[in-house]
Amino acid sequence: MASLSARLSRAFLRRFLRPRVNGDEGAEAAAQALNMRWPWPPAGVAEGDPELAGEWMRARSARATLVYLHGGAFMAGAPRLFRSTARFFAKAGFDVFTPAYRLAPAHRFPAALDDVTAAYERLAARGPLALAGDSAGGGLALALMLRLRARGLPLPRAAALFSPWTDLSASGASVRANEGKDPIFTRRALRLAARQYLGEASVRDPEASPLQGDLSRLPPLLVHVGEDELLLDDSRRLAARAAAAGTAVELRIFPLVPHGWQLGAAFMPEARESLREAAGFLTRHM
Repeated sequence: MASLSARLSRAFLRRFLRPRVNGDEGAEAAAQALNMRWPWPPAGVAEGDPELAGEWMRARSARATLVYLHGGAFMAGAPRLFRSTARFFAKAGFDVFTPAYRLAPAHRFPAALDDVTAAYERLAARGPLALAGDSAGGGLALALMLRLRARGLPLPRAAALFSPWTDLSASGASVRANEGKDPIFTRRALRLAARQYLGEASVRDPEASPLQGDLSRLPPLLVHVGEDELLLDDSRRLAARAAAAGTAVELRIFPLVPHGWQLGAAFMPEARESLREAAGFLTRHM
């Protein structure tokens, strides 16, 4: 049974956010409605390191380091807007770094992946890492692992992916089946955001749509998604294909929660439950 706060969040998002971000007024208007633009280059760097653009959230007594890749459909979002998620993981014992990355349409594919790769490689030189991400950031996390494996670079010990956008072609059955159920997104909005990010690049490029890639020899994956999301099948297909390729994967589908519900940890029990489970999963594998 979904919590009252989850139901109220769905109603609020459907009423006030969905009409503004569905792409009817264009990509730039959608990003402005979200008010999530992050200027590039960022105003500051991480704790004086000129090679790291983003934010740290430090644990009182850290047991491991987590790289968290934020969502925002590749065209919106900023580390500061995901501080509540980073703070939750920091309380669980992780030093959390959330990289800033360049946003579309000013910076198209593979700019975002290039930026998070550079940040990850710099941090990996200091020791083992865990990886997490939501939505577009979840897709970036999977694409990052494919790139690291191809280059023979150290992979994270484990990864937690929240409603990852793994297929930019929007070909999953849930994109149609949940068109009227998802309280935020429409199929048109997904396709518009994908094109703004990809430009002329192929939607089948595994670094853009990592569901199309080889999912073998990856670290253990935890995947959380909502049953009414357009991106539900991005997670279900990811779990099925990863398992078939021999990668350990755990999939959990939450009822009635909206996309990105982990941001509501302050008021939504399902958000705290998802983050607690992810923190425990990552801790076990570190």
